[in-house]
Amino acid sequence: MNQQKGFYKNFFNIYVALVLQNIITISVNLADNVMLGAYSETALSGAAAVNQIQFVYQQLLLALGDGLVIFCSQYWGKKQTGPMKKIAAIAMYAAIFIAVVLFVLVSFFPYQAVGIFTTDGPIIEAGVSYLNVIRFTYLFFAITQILLATMRSVETVKIAFQLSVMTFFVNCGINYVLIFGHFGAPELGIVGAAIGTLTARIMEIIVLIFYIKKKDKKLQIRLSDYFSLDKQLAKDYTKITAPMVFTQGLWGVNTALQTAILGHMTATAIAANSAASTLFLLMKSTVVGAASTASIIIGKAIGVGDIEQVKSYAKRLQRLFIVIGVCSGIALFFLRVPFLSLYDLKQETMMMTNTFLIILSVVYVGMSYQMPTNNGIIRGGGNTMFVVKMDLISIWGIVIPLSLFMAFVVKASPAVVVCCLNADQIFKCVPAFLESHYGNWIRKLTRDDA
Repeated sequence: MNQQKGFYKNFFNIYVALVLQNIITISVNLADNVMLGAYSETALSGAAAVNQIQFVYQQLLLALGDGLVIFCSQYWGKKQTGPMKKIAAIAMYAAIFIAVVLFVLVSFFPYQAVGIFTTDGPIIEAGVSYLNVIRFTYLFFAITQILLATMRSVETVKIAFQLSVMTFFVNCGINYVLIFGHFGAPELGIVGAAIGTLTARIMEIIVLIFYIKKKDKKLQIRLSDYFSLDKQLAKDYTKITAPMVFTQGLWGVNTALQTAILGHMTATAIAANSAASTLFLLMKSTVVGAASTASIIIGKAIGVGDIEQVKSYAKRLQRLFIVIGVCSGIALFFLRVPFLSLYDLKQETMMMTNTFLIILSVVYVGMSYQMPTNNGIIRGGGNTMFVVKMDLISIWGIVIPLSLFMAFVVKASPAVVVCCLNADQIFKCVPAFLESHYGNWIRKLTRDDA
C-alpha cells in the first residue's frame, strides 16, 4: 500500500507540473488567437497558417527531447550523470541543426510556405508578415526545449511551469500593446503578436540558462559539456531517436495537412478549425503531461532493473489514463460554450467551431488512452519502432487517404472530414492495449561502460 501511495505521489508531482506548463504554453496561443480574432479574421487565419509550420517544427524538437528523456531517465535510474550530459549535447546539436535549416527555408520561400495551408491572398500576405518575425524565435525555442527535456529527465519539472507563466504574461502584455496600439504604441496587428512571441522566447532562454547555472544540483551541466561528443552514444541515441523524429515529423505534417485540407474546402473552415484546435490543444495538455510523466517513470524503473515493477507501473498508469481521458472529455464538452464566447466570429464560423468541439470531446477519450500508452509506456520503455509502424499505417495508410477522398471526391461537410482526420485516435487504442500487455516493449538502452 505504501509503495502504491509513493507511486501515485511521484506520478502526480511530475504530472501536475507538466500539465500546468503545457496549459500555460497553449494559453499563450489562445491569447494570441483571441486577440487576433478580435482584430480581424484575416490576421487570425494568417497566424494559424504560420503556426502549422511551428507545430511541425515543435514535433521534431519534441522527438529529440523525448529521445533524450528515454535514454537519460534510464541512466538517471542508475545514477550515472556522465552519459546523460553527453546525450544532452547530441540532442542539442541536432535541434540547432533543424532550427537553422527551417530558418533558411522560410526566409527564402515565405510565400510558398504559407501558401501550403491556404490559397486566400490576404491571408497569405498576413501570414508572411507574421512569419518574417516569428522565424527568429526558432533557434531560441530549440535550445530551450532541449534544456527543458534535460531537466525533465532528472525529474526537475517545476522550472518549465515557471517559465511558461513568465512567457504567458510577457507575450500577452506585449500583444495587447502592439496588436491594438494601446498606450501610444503603434498598431501593428499580426506583426505585434509576432514581436510579443519573440520577446518572450528571448527572456525564456535567459532565465532558463541562469537557473541551470545557479540552481540545478542534479546534473550540474555546463557549457563545456556541449563541446565533446561520444560517437557510441551518438549512434545509440540516433538509432532510437531517428524513427521518433521521422514519425513525429510526419505526425506534425499530418496535423498541418488537416489545416490545409480544411483550408482548401472553405474560408470558414480554417478559422473554425483554428479556434477549435486551440481549446483542444489546451485540453490535450492532460494527455501530453501523462505521456511525458509515464516516459520518465518507466525509463527510470528500467534503469533500476526491476522488470516486474516496470510491468506493474504500466498497468497502473493505463488505469490513470482512462480516468484522465473520461474526465477531460467531459470537461471539453462543457467548456466549449464559455470558450466560444471569447471569440468575435461570424455566426457560421461559430456554429462550425461548436460542431468541431463536440466531435473532439469524443475523440479525446480515445486519445487519452492510446497516446500516453504508446508514447509514454511503450516508447518510453525503449520500443520506438512499434509506434513508428503503427503511425505510418494508421495515419498515412488510412486517415489521410480517407480524409482527402471525403473532402475532395465525396465533397463531404467539414464536420465529416474532421471525424475522418481524427479517427486514428480511437482505433489505435486496440494495438496500444495489446502491445502494452502482451508485447516485448521493455528494452535496456544504457551501457555499463558509458
